[in-house]
Amino acid sequence: MIKRLLLSTLLAAPALAQTPAITPPGGPAPPARPVALSPEVVRLRDAALKDDLAYEITEGLTTEVGQRLAGTEAEARGRTWAVAKLKALGFKNVRVEPFTLPVWVRGIETAEIVAPFPQKLALTALGNSAATPPAGITAPVVIFREYNDLLAAPDGSLSGKIAYIGHDMAPSQDGSSYGAYGPARRVGPALAARKGAVAVVIRSIGTDKQRLPHTGGTNFPDGVTPIPAAALAHPDAEQLERIAARGKPITMHLVLTPRSLGQGESGNVIGEVPGTDRDAGIVLIGGHLDSWDLGTGAIDDASGVAITTAAAKRIMDSGRRPRRTIRVVWFGAEEVGVFGGRAYGAAHATERHAVAAESDFGADRIWRFETNLPANASAVVDRLGAALAPLGIPRGTAVAGDGADVGPMFKLGVGAIDLNQSGTRYFDIHHTPDDTLERVDPEQMRQNVAAWTAVLAVVAYAPEELGPVTPQP
Repeated sequence: MIKRLLLSTLLAAPALAQTPAITPPGGPAPPARPVALSPEVVRLRDAALKDDLAYEITEGLTTEVGQRLAGTEAEARGRTWAVAKLKALGFKNVRVEPFTLPVWVRGIETAEIVAPFPQKLALTALGNSAATPPAGITAPVVIFREYNDLLAAPDGSLSGKIAYIGHDMAPSQDGSSYGAYGPARRVGPALAARKGAVAVVIRSIGTDKQRLPHTGGTNFPDGVTPIPAAALAHPDAEQLERIAARGKPITMHLVLTPRSLGQGESGNVIGEVPGTDRDAGIVLIGGHLDSWDLGTGAIDDASGVAITTAAAKRIMDSGRRPRRTIRVVWFGAEEVGVFGGRAYGAAHATERHAVAAESDFGADRIWRFETNLPANASAVVDRLGAALAPLGIPRGTAVAGDGADVGPMFKLGVGAIDLNQSGTRYFDIHHTPDDTLERVDPEQMRQNVAAWTAVLAVVAYAPEELGPVTPQP
């Protein structure tokens, strides 16, 4: 109730808003004069705080389709569902742009400590993991408390052994800990393979204490033979480390039977709100349709496609066509290698895009926005600040450019807007069986829709030219 009262008070402010004077050290200075904000922007933003469409889309996709592993029949059903939904909502030029990718599917996943203290372990295979023999493998375990310890291990020192990689990832609002500790999953298995390991298990890349393992992709470069790779639930990883602290040799039995099915099909689902000025450039927004197969992909990323779609729908239903075409993309096959984002970038490289942004960090409250727009667009940035401030969203100090699927467009010099959601609890849920509808907070999701609606209401109608920026590396 306190949050609602505070939000109501903030939204009662007049349309002629001033960016808050309190900014982080070294942050951007507020405009020298009040920023004139269109009453229509305010109206659209405030109405979106009552939005239920985003939740309805998330509920429908996770209930009627469920998990959507890239390249599988389930993801194909998700595309069919998405096309029907976008058409029913009134989007134009709805279509699927297909592409191919290597398809990997999960199999049996079991592990147990054979000695010195026999017990079962909870784990799940990492994407692209190789398989053990059907009967599994039994081998001694070598404990590495963190990725750098494995990096320092001599070549050949893991021959015939199972490597364990730990970490100390902790929650952070900006999610930066994922980048710091993610290498244990993304490149740790390949490194262990090069040092002779017959398999690898990692402490799940997450921040929870539940007995639910986190999956996610790993990468075996050319010249490195893939080995079985899995992630332990956090309590099991800690149990393994406690056993190792007893100083006795550890032997593990591991069974993983995933399969690689060769080339399959995925695709990007696209819908548009046509603009009035073809030369003004496209506003590209969206999230990814696919998910891992342990949960139903509610926060990763049904909520992202739902939030961006709901915001675009509000612009479409406003009664006034935007200057710029708003293109909503439900990207395919992000989790397994950003195949959809790369396919979109290749297919649309010659089209003029004014700005790109995506929602792929759950549905918790947006707490900061950042931009990467040309110098002539400073007035647009000021209007964004005025529009987002009443939602409790100040301007950050970094250069925008988040988003795996829109990343290829940034490399082409397309401008960026980041709406940073709180990541404090995201990595408790990320890539686990707990990624279900129950983890979506409807009130926080409404704040997301309001923020995205405000951004579209400013950018899609902006009279300023939003030209290219310096391409990101």
